[in-house]
Amino acid sequence: MKNMIKTQLSIMMFLEFFIWGGWFVTMGTFLGSTLGADGGQIGQAYSTQSWGAIIAPFIIGLIADRYFNAEKILGVLHLIGAVLMYFMFTSSSFSAFYPLVLGYMIVYMPTLALVNSVSFNQMKDPTTEFSFIRLWGTIGWIAAGLVISYLFYWDSQESIAEGLLKNTFLMVAIASVILGFLSFTLPKTPPKNTASNPSISNILGLDALKLLKNKNFLVFFISSILICIPLAFYYSQANPFLVEVGMEKPTGKMTIGQISEVLFMLVLPLFFKRFGIKWTLLIGMAAWVLRYVLFAFGDAGEMSFMLIIGIALHGICYDFFFVSGQIYTDSKAGEHVKSAAQGLITLATYGVGMLVGFYVAGKITDNNIIGNDLHSWEAIWLWPALFAGVVLVLFLIFFKNEKVDYQ
Repeated sequence: MKNMIKTQLSIMMFLEFFIWGGWFVTMGTFLGSTLGADGGQIGQAYSTQSWGAIIAPFIIGLIADRYFNAEKILGVLHLIGAVLMYFMFTSSSFSAFYPLVLGYMIVYMPTLALVNSVSFNQMKDPTTEFSFIRLWGTIGWIAAGLVISYLFYWDSQESIAEGLLKNTFLMVAIASVILGFLSFTLPKTPPKNTASNPSISNILGLDALKLLKNKNFLVFFISSILICIPLAFYYSQANPFLVEVGMEKPTGKMTIGQISEVLFMLVLPLFFKRFGIKWTLLIGMAAWVLRYVLFAFGDAGEMSFMLIIGIALHGICYDFFFVSGQIYTDSKAGEHVKSAAQGLITLATYGVGMLVGFYVAGKITDNNIIGNDLHSWEAIWLWPALFAGVVLVLFLIFFKNEKVDYQ
């Protein structure tokens, strides 16, 4: 892969995840403090990610795999997203905010599969090349958190009280415009599925469902859904939790998770090759269990190191499950359904699993209010720890290890 193409793909990944990390981490805090939303409403807002992920495979299968270049669709979706993000910035009530965030997630979630497709299309061996491109997405997420906490101080107690946390949406709208226009300059990624007489299955990308006939992939698919139920707790509740217990610069400190993600991304190819997909995924699941236990028993005082370690485990949680899962999915997909296959796994993880997870997280959070809008966080965090442990055991039993090869 040429250096110019590597640079283009790296910038694409940086902006893709700067955009996501720039508002998604702090949305729960914003909704609760500025718009007065309760736990159920916060869960409802976060679940829009899941609806977007559920719709994503149909957008990808209908358009990216059949009619238009992936990089052009990527540009259009981010420009639409910029407009929606601006109106989220101007919202003053949850009822006005919710339809905007729903619309935004419907156009944003397909871009996660599209950036993967654009990247994979330029690579001869994604098992060794993709990690080094994808880590720039992690750097983008880190940059967003550091800007919020250490440059603008939008997540300080004073700024939250003044309503300045809404500025994250304006920042992301600007970044979306930049990525939207830059996308049209990316390497061409033409549609793969160009059969002259396509079936409904072809058009909607449902051919990727054939992957589920493989028993191992089916176990992986189901496990992906289940493990994302506890993951939803982290996305929707971690920032409000850290703010409530009194941790300073919580959004900036949460970037420790992404910093560790960069480090583990670098060792992922070596681990992947030596130990195989099964043990890579199992380590990611085990890290989730440990993280939630640490959150349950840590605090912002003498036990603050437990919270920091829990945050730092995000690198293993994400890289060893999500990134390796994307590579595994790409290796199992046929040439004509690669984009649809990435959309399918996006549906399983960010879609169905987190849709259930955000609902459950909202209910459990509301059921553990102990007065004055304070929560029994120990009780809240032990639930996802227990669930992740059960999924880990089931995966250990039913998934057979295999070597991922690109022929």
